[in-house]
Amino acid sequence: MMIDFLYFQLLIVILVVMLLSSMFRILREYERGVIFLLGRFYKIKGPGLILVIPFVQQMVRVDLRIVTMDVPSQDLISKDNVTVRVNAVLYFRVLDPQKAIINVENYLEATSQLAQTTMRSVLGQHELDEILSARDTLNTDLQRILDQSTDNWGIKVTAVEIKHVDLDESMIRAIARQAEAERARRAKVIHATGELEASKQLLEAAHILAQQPEAIQLRYLQTLTEVSSENSKIIVFPLPMELGQILQRLAGQQNPADPKSPSEMT
Repeated sequence: MMIDFLYFQLLIVILVVMLLSSMFRILREYERGVIFLLGRFYKIKGPGLILVIPFVQQMVRVDLRIVTMDVPSQDLISKDNVTVRVNAVLYFRVLDPQKAIINVENYLEATSQLAQTTMRSVLGQHELDEILSARDTLNTDLQRILDQSTDNWGIKVTAVEIKHVDLDESMIRAIARQAEAERARRAKVIHATGELEASKQLLEAAHILAQQPEAIQLRYLQTLTEVSSENSKIIVFPLPMELGQILQRLAGQQNPADPKSPSEMT
């Protein structure tokens, strides 16, 4: 009997020690404890060493650090009826542990599902070109909408970043053709602009040469010098129109006068 009594006392001591040890909890600097007293919200404790009465109080730990959540790829149809797959990354943190635990069952899962549905609805209102080029504006819109929706959950959405926009192969080829056509258009515009500037310069040069006809002869001599320096068997050299008129005048002076007609001789 004495041994059984000692065993019983030892068991009581062990239970008391375990009970006392379970009353003390240590919360890190970035953690808070939501305390419930007999099922009702009591207070928020932490960080540091806190006391939780067993069987009477219950504690739920809440992490206050920024959570990085990967939003799965979502199939959506843009405003111009193009099917794309978009995924993003979401950054948020808990500001009010009481709301995060009481107002929503699982704030991580709820935030993830809300981000997916919001991304589909917001991006579906924009065209493909806007989704590809105006990501900063779309990120700001998504962050603002999610922050307003999760405000009642005690959550602050700090940023939303669209990571990838996956397109079909046919759409990629169409975009490539569009880019090629755009480059061709720019090349034509640049070439036309160059032709316009060259024509203006040539017109100005023609006015200067018209004032000094001797200058055109200098240009002919310079052209001959440039052509003679090249290894070419055929040389095409333009002759001035005045040279043809001079040759015709000389030929007319060398020909004898036409004989008189018989009617004039009689």
